Amino acid sequence: MTVSRRGFLRAGGVTLTLPFLHSLSWAHQSPVISQKPSKKFVIVYLPNGIVRRCFFPGEENADIPDFIGGFDADKVKAERRLKRKPGIYPIELTSTMQPLAEHAADITMITGLDRTYQNGQDVHAQGASCYLTSVSPEQAEARRMPHPNGRSLDHVIGDAVGHSTVFDTLEISCNGFTAPKEPIEFDNISWYGPGKIAPSIREPQKLYDRLFLKESYREHVADVTDLVLADAKTLSRLLAQDDRKTLGEFMEMVRGIEVRIAKMDQLLSNVDVRIPKNEVLPRGEYIRLQMDLMLLAFQMGITNVCTFMLGPERWDATLMYEGVFDKPVQHHNMTHNQKGDGYKELQKIDIFHMEQYAYLIRRMKEIQESDGSTMLDNSVISFGAGLGDGATHQYFDLPVIVAGKGQDQIKQGRLIKLPSGTFNSNLWLTYAQLMGLEMESYADSTGVISDLWT
Repeated sequence: MTVSRRGFLRAGGVTLTLPFLHSLSWAHQSPVISQKPSKKFVIVYLPNGIVRRCFFPGEENADIPDFIGGFDADKVKAERRLKRKPGIYPIELTSTMQPLAEHAADITMITGLDRTYQNGQDVHAQGASCYLTSVSPEQAEARRMPHPNGRSLDHVIGDAVGHSTVFDTLEISCNGFTAPKEPIEFDNISWYGPGKIAPSIREPQKLYDRLFLKESYREHVADVTDLVLADAKTLSRLLAQDDRKTLGEFMEMVRGIEVRIAKMDQLLSNVDVRIPKNEVLPRGEYIRLQMDLMLLAFQMGITNVCTFMLGPERWDATLMYEGVFDKPVQHHNMTHNQKGDGYKELQKIDIFHMEQYAYLIRRMKEIQESDGSTMLDNSVISFGAGLGDGATHQYFDLPVIVAGKGQDQIKQGRLIKLPSGTFNSNLWLTYAQLMGLEMESYADSTGVISDLWT
């Protein structure tokens, strides 16, 4: 059996790329060479803003916001901004951030970020579609650019670092609804260029197929792991003990994902047809399954750059947040009903989303790479929203958390308070430079966030 150092298993027209295994170099009688892992970059997008008073340090006693439609939140920007003295402080875990307690040394919160906007598109649609381009519809029109505008940050980075992988970028969504309820701008943050959507993959089965199989093979192949298992056993005899363990864990993860996909398919097939099928999907199981598929793509060298939407903007659709509510609820609708104890109910969804982010960080800390470091050590994982608050539709004080060391470039465990009004495009420029791009500006940026570096 001959295998390359990267490692492939082939059976019945199926090719399964393996994680890096040092022992594979023996097949060519070449010495084991330490290979520096590639950097990974992920944007995790949070829809419909966040409950400010439960997320930002020092906001616990802030007024509960009234509903403000459209972009009128800008009129109260001065009085509603976080009162802060810029600088670097120890990380403060507010009530919404408690799921991240075990990862406090692995994350940094950044406050003070604003984004530009102008009238010309619904506030939620612009919140998502312009998030990674930092160019508003009105600005695009002034520049004679079609809208949606520009090439989004993930593709700019993918252009530079994607040459060593199968896909320059990967776009994933946890929307779950197959029937459209809003225009595509509400459910997309990734763009190839002006007016050219980079469609995200919502269905776990389709994402699995894209990672493992050519579409034409799927109708002939029921289960990829059944086909490659025999080759895996043969390969295992060539491997050192540590690599046998790595291969075993990898194959177990692939098998586990297939079982979880089958479980979801069965759940949907058994539901009463009078109930919209998608609302019965357990959100946490769905999101974690999509996250694990993304991690497999990283392990297999299929991509190093990914956008991951936890859900769409607005979409007045009921979703099942298992373990949180007894029945499906509408996230967007709840953001406009924060008075009284309304914000406490809404915060439950924020905490739920934070638990999914904590799961992603935990899994990336568990995955070892070729040099013994963890996947998280080699990654930059950004978590944030296009709106600062769902009730006010504000585009200032945006929530942002960054996890990962970016190969020892980022010092974690901190709260970075930026001067109010710092453009979020400055953070995008910083991410691009952390990923190795030699860029001096991005969209309306005025500089990098140097405090993020070690």
